Amino acid sequence: MKKKYASILCCPYCHGELKLEIKKEEGDEILEGKFLCNKCKKEYEIRDGIPIML
Repeated sequence: MKKKYASILCCPYCHGELKLEIKKEEGDEILEGKFLCNKCKKEYEIRDGIPIML
């Protein structure tokens, strides 16, 4: 996923703000990492550039 889109996402569960932790990136693409919700503490992985938000 593109870095510029990370700031517009929110937690699909509680609509809280997400913190981004990047594990692997290439240019402006985030390939591996996770989003952490500051409000409900849920975690959402980013795998192969795709955020898993279910």
